[in-house]
Amino acid sequence: MSSSWSLATTNLTSVAVLVFVLGFLGALIKSDVRIPDPVYQLISIYLLFGIGLKGGHALKSVTAHSFIKPALATLALGVLIPCLAFLILKLIPKLNDMDRGAIAAHYGSTSLVTFSAALLYLENNQIHVEGFAAVLLTLLEIPGVIVGVYLGSRHGAEKVQWYQTLKEVVTGKTVLLLVGGLIIGAITTAAGYQKVTPFFVDLQSGFLALFLMHLGYLAGSNWGEIKKVGLSVALFGLTFPLISGTLGILVGHWVGLSLGGTVILGVLCASGSYIAAPAAVSVGLPKANAPLALMSSIGVTFPFNLIIGIPLYLEIAKHLF
Repeated sequence: MSSSWSLATTNLTSVAVLVFVLGFLGALIKSDVRIPDPVYQLISIYLLFGIGLKGGHALKSVTAHSFIKPALATLALGVLIPCLAFLILKLIPKLNDMDRGAIAAHYGSTSLVTFSAALLYLENNQIHVEGFAAVLLTLLEIPGVIVGVYLGSRHGAEKVQWYQTLKEVVTGKTVLLLVGGLIIGAITTAAGYQKVTPFFVDLQSGFLALFLMHLGYLAGSNWGEIKKVGLSVALFGLTFPLISGTLGILVGHWVGLSLGGTVILGVLCASGSYIAAPAAVSVGLPKANAPLALMSSIGVTFPFNLIIGIPLYLEIAKHLF
């Protein structure tokens, strides 16, 4: 119990959590602490490419045998999680299938910032994570959105623009920069990687803090909209990450991931997208209630995972090791 309390206290007093709270409070008192949109876009590009680059470099020491089972399991989770979310959302009668599909796509996809915060948290606690963790992030990103859009559109009268939807998913900056960074990190020499490490790796924590402050500001600015989401959807945003996160942890342990890798897979499964999924859903399900899905993801699930979820998933995983 003392170990759990220590981990929880460490997380609550971490820069990542405190700076998110700062942004949230800044929005509530009408202080303009938001990051200008061009800077926000620059930081998101930096984080996506930097994480891909670091993961690609780490892939050099990964064997195909150790990677294949986690990769296949992650793809399976990318299909299963949006289906599970869609079925649970059936319990909320006021939602139509398009709205359920949109929300399922957000929760079937992943959150880069939650992933980054979890990596930082595990690193600060000296817990090893497999080098291919960024690859799992990419593998989980794509099927979740596609399955969510399919579930939301299968009984609709309008035909889904599948080409445009798939193009948005595959060529969107999230997948393109992650995959591009992974390939470049895997191909470049050790000397070439070391030259860019001071910028793309060593400064990630600082840029992540700025990104989190901006997300805190967005959550605080849209607090009224979050309340409009409704108790049932907000409850889903709090409980579903526990279900999907625990599922990811169980699967991670089953395929032989380390403690850190198991936690990361759990965090990925528990997170909800607010970058890639909204763009794809706007094309695939244009008549869905987009703000409903986005506010559930960024306004409810993201702060829950950041403040409570990450240390909780670590404690759940520890019981398996």
